Amino acid sequence: MIRAMIVDDDALVRLGLADLLNGDQGIEVVAQAADGLQAIEQATAHRIDVALVDVRMPRMDGITATARLRALPHPPKVITLTTFDLDEYVYDALAAGADGFLLKDTDPAEILRAVHLVAAGSAMLHPTAARRLIDRYHATHQPQVTAAQARLERLTPRERDVLALLAQGDTNADIATRLAMRESTVKAHVSRILTALEVTNRVQAALVARDAGLTS
Repeated sequence: MIRAMIVDDDALVRLGLADLLNGDQGIEVVAQAADGLQAIEQATAHRIDVALVDVRMPRMDGITATARLRALPHPPKVITLTTFDLDEYVYDALAAGADGFLLKDTDPAEILRAVHLVAAGSAMLHPTAARRLIDRYHATHQPQVTAAQARLERLTPRERDVLALLAQGDTNADIATRLAMRESTVKAHVSRILTALEVTNRVQAALVARDAGLTS
């Protein structure tokens, strides 16, 4: 059972998401919070597997909350929620350790799928929003290009193949199929990639890949 937390200052949004998530037999909403400070309190009091966190909230915003949640002894995975008016804060949330982001008007079935994917260790980025966001806010300045390319030098050619597909948003199962590998082997490669690139999750690995020019 995936233990979820909803963090949003809009009570109606919390209610709607709670009804949606609790309707899935594999998900249980065990905590809700109206801002980042409450989210930290709830995540400390409860074991949370996945937190859905709004970006713009009073007292403590979603970016700060994401960083604080990921720094806990037993950190939950984080999915950032946004209305995406090309929200510049979302990239900051991803850099802070979020495992993906979704628009609040995402199809309910996709929200449930995202929770399951992130809980299993995959990333979930809204496909059209992801490209727009990264293109605009993750500028490829030469110093970070050089640094990213140096990190990629630590990878084997096979690990680069895995990273390229990971950066496109493929799941471990997708990568295993496309590269004719066992899924367990893919998982091992991903773990090694995260360590070699000095990142904490798949989203950050994808950003390094993009900086280095591995993906367009």
